[in-house]
Amino acid sequence: MRTRFPFKYGIASLTALPHLILQVEVAINGQMASGLASEGLPPKWFTKSPDTTFEQDLPAILEVIRKAANIALEAPKGSFFNLWRNLSQEQADWALRAGHPPLLANLGVSLVERALLDALCRHLGLPAQQVIRDNLLGLCLGDIRPELGETLPANFLPEMPANSVVARHTIGLGDPLTPGEVTDDTRTSDTLPLDLESCVQTYGLTHFKIKICGDLATDLVRLQAIADLLGNNVLFTLDGNEQYASIAAFREHWEAWREDDIVRGFLDAGLLLIEQPAHRDETFHDDVANDLAAWHQHPPFIIDEADGSLDSLPAALALGYDGVSHKNCKGIVKGLANAATLAQASANRDRSLHLTGEDLANVGPIALLQDLAIMATLGISHVERNGHHYFRGLSAWPEEIQGKILQHHDDLYHPHADGFPTLLIKDGQLNIESINDAPFGIGAFLTCESLATVDLSNAETFVAIGLPS
Repeated sequence: MRTRFPFKYGIASLTALPHLILQVEVAINGQMASGLASEGLPPKWFTKSPDTTFEQDLPAILEVIRKAANIALEAPKGSFFNLWRNLSQEQADWALRAGHPPLLANLGVSLVERALLDALCRHLGLPAQQVIRDNLLGLCLGDIRPELGETLPANFLPEMPANSVVARHTIGLGDPLTPGEVTDDTRTSDTLPLDLESCVQTYGLTHFKIKICGDLATDLVRLQAIADLLGNNVLFTLDGNEQYASIAAFREHWEAWREDDIVRGFLDAGLLLIEQPAHRDETFHDDVANDLAAWHQHPPFIIDEADGSLDSLPAALALGYDGVSHKNCKGIVKGLANAATLAQASANRDRSLHLTGEDLANVGPIALLQDLAIMATLGISHVERNGHHYFRGLSAWPEEIQGKILQHHDDLYHPHADGFPTLLIKDGQLNIESINDAPFGIGAFLTCESLATVDLSNAETFVAIGLPS
């Protein structure tokens, strides 16, 4: 898939990515069921080494997915949770020996996990929210985090999912802010809104995620311009994208920003939290606890890329972080355990704890819808959305698939004038009633065969790499 214009975040500038689909056939109580999961594989997120190219990184990404699939195929029969626990442990042990970082290794687990959940929900004829909340997965969270004991999903999840969610719009490092800033490098051939000002006017946006690059002068000018454009009546998060050496290094920039009256007013009025300022390798350094303790009334900090293993959130809370992001690519069972941990920990913290919903340039017809189903299950009220902004809706998929999604999800998608379905954002919100009613977010029954006719003419970079055996 190719982006409408470059999406600059951290050390990467996304212009194209492979979108992988996994299908599972599973026997449930003697009956066969089919499930799907999918994921865009963006450069420099699962692994963030500046010394390799994406073409060098991709074989490892595919290897961990293949390994997880093979482990699942060889697993003994059992409940969803028992299968997941076996898969998670074997994948983690193998990844440690093979030298794969936990965040990457868990991608394979999460894809299998999502496909299995899709199959189970379709077999039961129930939405994911009910399957999870009623613990039809057989979750024993105390088995993976002893402090959770006998905690059940109904103890910490909302009784009913919300029918809408606020779309928190991403402002990438290279995104034009006004029509006058659109250049030949960012100009698109479609009529979807492109610059920030046009997006606000078109979608009625009220929530944002602002990417910062870690260069003081660059970020200050950028924040001034964004503050001037948006004013002080919006809410936003700041995404550090691992661009700072430490919390102390981020604090130096924070205090320099606040010397500017416009930026200080903007931060005071609308900042919700700061996401992953330090590199994942520095996130759990002993100095973090001292840096946070010495910074009185510091803004809330959460981890994102550093949330690679089951131990990550408890370790982060112990150091003084204030929460964690959820993305389906990091795992649904782990996300549920994180929600339970935050609910339990909030009783003993003076500061509010946060579970946020973040995007990995998610798009339909599978990944985005399943992601929204889990966000609704977790009770997350605003979710970063950027897939519809950097990709042309569902235009990459066959017309039959586009039609099925419009038929089953006309509250979430609408036909755009350019001839393809795209997200329907009204007053800054997404209607997700059809998501909540569907088995695992997707009302239409899709198969790999129907999805495999995607146009691969622009994917020469990836075709030659293949899938490692």
